[in-house]
Order: sequence, then structure tokens, then C-alpha cells
Amino acid sequence: MKDEFAKRRKQLMRQIGSSGILIVSAAPISHRNSDCEHAYRQQSDFYYLTGFDEPEAVAVFLPKRKAGEFVLFNRPKNRAEEIWTGLRAGQDKACSFYGADQSFPIKELKAKLPELLDNRQEIYYSLGINKRFDNLLLNTVNSVRRKRQSYPAFIDIAPILHDMRLIKTPAEITLMRKAADITANAHIRAMQFCKPGINEYQLEAEFVYECQRNGGRFQAYTPIVGSGENTCILHYTQNDQVINNGELVLIDAGCEYQNYASDVTRTFPANGKFSPEQSAVYDIVLEAQMAAIKAVKPGASSATYHEIALKILVQGLKDLKILKGDISSLIETRAYAPFYMHKAGHWLGLDVHDVGRYKVNGKWRVLEPGMTLTVEPGLYLSADIKGLAKRWHNIGVRIEDDILVTKNGPEVLTHKAPKKMAEIESLMGKK
Repeated sequence: MKDEFAKRRKQLMRQIGSSGILIVSAAPISHRNSDCEHAYRQQSDFYYLTGFDEPEAVAVFLPKRKAGEFVLFNRPKNRAEEIWTGLRAGQDKACSFYGADQSFPIKELKAKLPELLDNRQEIYYSLGINKRFDNLLLNTVNSVRRKRQSYPAFIDIAPILHDMRLIKTPAEITLMRKAADITANAHIRAMQFCKPGINEYQLEAEFVYECQRNGGRFQAYTPIVGSGENTCILHYTQNDQVINNGELVLIDAGCEYQNYASDVTRTFPANGKFSPEQSAVYDIVLEAQMAAIKAVKPGASSATYHEIALKILVQGLKDLKILKGDISSLIETRAYAPFYMHKAGHWLGLDVHDVGRYKVNGKWRVLEPGMTLTVEPGLYLSADIKGLAKRWHNIGVRIEDDILVTKNGPEVLTHKAPKKMAEIESLMGKK
């Protein structure tokens, strides 16, 4: 991967040009409570360019600089600290392993930053990620302005860098396939373990265990494990209710593998057998998802698969006599909104809701090979919806897969997780 990160840096520096400087800071440590910290997760842009996974670091990129284009400020080796919190790369490994041309202790950043900014006309930087470093940089820039009486322009690097991140390289796709496989197997394990009378958190534990034992140590987001009425709460994470006979269970969860996310949702009956009403709703959502996936191909608008899914969902609600009226009017007036209140998918990558513009110059982006996204239509028939017949109460269904756009069309990375009703019932019946 060392060459992979170097290629990314070269590609980005070509776009910046010799008059620019790019500065990216690592994610700060986040405290959970008292002196206990959350597990450290590197800021995605920083990781994308460096592969460096330690806090208290700043990467500076200076195109055409003779002394070196990639300068990394990071923590020095310190045996006393390493005994408590683990080994550090230090300055030598920052160069030999991570490919920095120069590395300095992070404490030297304030003193060396003015020199690095000298004669650079554009500063590419994203404010707001690390407020502590924001202040240091702004104060340094102000002092440089006073000395040379010129005003370098601040430019947000996000549009350039995030468009790069949108197209995945073969190395990235390999990692995402691995994340997808781990997650698919975890969903299978959860289906096989499920039975009425267990708690939602027990299913969550089985899912996370399967991920961790296969190398997906961290979850890409907090797992959603909802049963019954909780299937109708989009981002339900309480996960502490007893799963009752006759209810549906919705699990929206995915592991992170080497910082790359997966994001999969499966809905299945707690007792292993869909009821007629559950089957009717599930059929609609699955049809919408399958049709939307077919539309994920090079040259298609990134809006198309959303529109296809929506039309099928609305037609399905009309067929069930839950909605009445002309399909076009129902869509235009958003009559479907109480039952379906989100889009049919999002970009996927280092972040579960990954970066990249959906529209460019006011037009929906066209899909290209190497893009990765989710397709996740759903229907949520909450008992709270006024006028909804009781037979439909608390049937929440979402089906989500991770999709790679290839020159030949969509590749479903998470295809191993069963989603046809017969497959789910067969799997759950083999306990």
C-alpha cells in the first residue's frame, strides 16, 4: 500500500500546482469519559493520503519543493509513553515506512510552519476538522502576511480530494470486498441465531463477534438492530428490546476493514417465517432494490436508481391500497413520505456516508467505473401513521447492499447475504 498512498499524493499535488501548499491534520483523540478514550479512528482524508494511523500529526504537501514534497509532523519515539499507549512510528519510520520525505516532532510544527508557507500563494486546507490546529494555522498565516505584505488565498481542498476518493482504485476495491464478505457472513450468523424471546443486543453481539473474529474489529457505524415497532425507526440504536414471535427484525450494520466501510441491511422474521402481510411489503422493497441495482451502470445519472426505486415503492403502496391516486401525483405531492423518507442510497468508502459531490454544476453526477455506493430502499409502516390498517402496523423493511460500478454494470459486493424470502426462510429453518 505504500506505493498506493504515494500515487494519491502525486495525483493531488499535480492538481494543486507548485504555488500551492496542502495541509491536512490527523483526527484528535476523543475522550469517552474522565481519562478514558474512544478507540482511535484516523481522519479519512489524512489516512487516504498518508496511511498514517496515529493522532497528533499534521501532513504538509509542497509540490516541487527541493527538500521534499511530503513533510510529516508526528509524535517522536518515547519509551516511557509507549509502555502505556503503544509503539509510535517516530521520525525514522515516518520516512522509511510511510514515505515522508522529511519528518519532524509535532512540537516543532509551530516553529517550522512559517518557513513552509513561504512563497506559497494558495493554502489548501479544510477548516473545522481540528479546531486546535485551525487556530495555529490562522495565527501563523496572519504573522506571515504581516511580514511579506501578501495575502495567500485559503482554498478548501475537499472538492478536489473528495472527487479523487469517489473513484476507488483496485487496492481499495480489494479492501471493500473483504469488508463486504465479513459483513455478509455476520448477517448470516445473526439470521441463524435469531429466535423469539432473545434480546436485540444478543443479535448485535453475534453480529459484532462474527465481524471481529474475521478481522473487522470495528463497526463502520453503530449497529441498528430493531424488532417489531423498532423496524420503523431509521437509526434505532438502543438495541435493548425483547424480540417477540411474529415480529420482523431489521439489522443495518457493517464492519470496517482497514478503515474501509461496509453498510448492509437485512430484514427477516424473528420466527423464520414471513407472514402474508410481511411478505407483501417485503416483495415490494425487494423489487425496488433489484430494479435500482440494475440501473447502477456507467453513464447513468446518479439520480436514476433513486427514481426507479421510488416509483416501484409508490406503486406497491397503491397496490396494497395504502395509498390511492395517480402515481405521478403521489410522487409529486410526496404522499409516500410517511412510509419512505430517505433516498435509495449513498456513496460508500472510507466513510460509511462517503464523500463526493452528488451534483456537479447543478447536474446529477454520472456514474463511472470505480464508484461504490449503497442501494437501500425501504418501507416503514409504523402504527403511528394515521389511517393505516392494523394488519400493516409495525412492518418495517429495508434491504441494502454495497455496489461497485464496473464497466459491465453493477457488482453486488455483499451478494453472499441472503435477501430472497425463500433463501432467508431456508437459512433460518436450518438451526
